[in-house]
Amino acid sequence: MTLRGKVAVITGAASGFGAGMARLFAAEGAAVLIGDLDGEKARKVVAEIADLGGRADSLVCDVSRRDDVAAMVSKAQDEFGSLDILVNNAGISHQNKPYQEVTDEEFDRIYAVNVKGVHMAIQSALPLFEAAGGGVILNISSTAALRPRPGLSVYNSSKGAVQILSKSLAAELAPLKVRVNAICPVMGDTGLLETFMGQADTPENREKFIGGIPLGRLSTPEDIARAALFLVSDQAAFITGVALEVDGGRCV
Repeated sequence: MTLRGKVAVITGAASGFGAGMARLFAAEGAAVLIGDLDGEKARKVVAEIADLGGRADSLVCDVSRRDDVAAMVSKAQDEFGSLDILVNNAGISHQNKPYQEVTDEEFDRIYAVNVKGVHMAIQSALPLFEAAGGGVILNISSTAALRPRPGLSVYNSSKGAVQILSKSLAAELAPLKVRVNAICPVMGDTGLLETFMGQADTPENREKFIGGIPLGRLSTPEDIARAALFLVSDQAAFITGVALEVDGGRCV
């Protein structure tokens, strides 16, 4: 029960890495609020957590809309009494394709979700953290920020922004006892896999990407959740400003 008594907000937790974190955090004692565009899937994750005796709730949230983000943070406090942990996991990408084919609309949406969404969620949570005397922020970046693949340049750059924002805020918010870290996952078996590959998800196409991962497989939600659990827990009380690669050796 590493997170007993803690309250966590996790964006984009209706599936993939976010759902993995929501399940593990709840199993470790946290009350979890899921903010996601897909309300039906989010409710299913909440039901799974409740069936196992955990505490969770959800609301429909577009992280690119400040009102939605503010409502998410307020709901966590109103329902669970506090906010201790904010995980900015929600993210999108354009289809893997040449840079000159990326539209302005794709660029704007990626930065609205992947970067501005993180910015607005942190700004919404900070008053609660400051009043409580501290808190933890975990931003999900990507190995794309460290070892970018061709065809995903706008997505790669958005995750680079998340990484440097995390490090900058770690320094700025330290006097408030707010820790800020990032995780850089390698590509996982999630809903974005075909988008990243830019082609059908076939065994042959997977092998092309897995060939660049020394441990020989994609990441799983459980891989990311276990790393996240450590970084948001009191066991990592003296760790801030870290961008942890959870990548099977991809960035070596």
